[in-house]
Amino acid sequence: MKFFNILRYFVEFVIIFIFLIIFKLLGLNLSSFISSKIFRLIGHFFRSEKIITQNITQAFPLKSKIEIKKISQDMWKYYGRILAEYVYLKKFREDKKNTFIEIKGEEILNDIKNKNENVIFVSGHFDNFELMALSLEKSGINLSTIYRPLNNFLLNSVMESLRKKYICKNQIKKGRANIRNLIKNFKGGSSVALMIDQRVSEGIKSNFFNKEAYTTTIPAQFVRKYNTKIVPIHIERTYGVKFKLEVFKPIEFKKNEDIETITNELNNWLEKMILRNPSQWIWSHNRWK
Repeated sequence: MKFFNILRYFVEFVIIFIFLIIFKLLGLNLSSFISSKIFRLIGHFFRSEKIITQNITQAFPLKSKIEIKKISQDMWKYYGRILAEYVYLKKFREDKKNTFIEIKGEEILNDIKNKNENVIFVSGHFDNFELMALSLEKSGINLSTIYRPLNNFLLNSVMESLRKKYICKNQIKKGRANIRNLIKNFKGGSSVALMIDQRVSEGIKSNFFNKEAYTTTIPAQFVRKYNTKIVPIHIERTYGVKFKLEVFKPIEFKKNEDIETITNELNNWLEKMILRNPSQWIWSHNRWK
């Protein structure tokens, strides 16, 4: 690893760590609010503004530059809130009265548990996406999640620890080498939760906002091999630190459905969720690379 990258990662780590300490002192509501304001101003220093603008323009070719800039700025506002809320994952986890997260479709989760089924939960990076897996495991779902390690190895060690402790204890690193662990957990009765909105080199090209994008085929492969139900889930911030988690009716594809059709349909669902509130999707991933 080049010295410049190590130095950059160290500086990022120190800055984020200082922020997290301050957020812990301020309390959940105030730190989430302040962080949203800070990151609306400085977010573009952490991710390429060019990529974000290109992505939004690809999805919304008719929007003006002013509208595109607003989506970008609002995205950073939500991104800032997510960062501050990492300090309070324990608080979200131990909330017994669903003070922070309203679950729509809880009966679907109960049905999955009562039938002792294991399914594939799919979603994307919507607002505080970490709270989806947290809520699923908290509700009693036996769950394994697939995650992509952060490029910054210093921050990644902290985030991995938080995820395993408060979000989902069964964390499986993204990549072909770990598919065996995923299948082992699934055969052992664990449902799987994964994001379908990141570019993956081992995926296939599938239509996404009228342009081909490499997309994971893991959900489609599980349908083909195990006749698995796919359960889409979505989270949105309704106000402040209040959220609504929506569990959709399971999609039962035919076992012999081709991988391209399944993958394309899931991308269509993802588009619809992004269109609900474009600012609450993270546009910084190089999706159409």
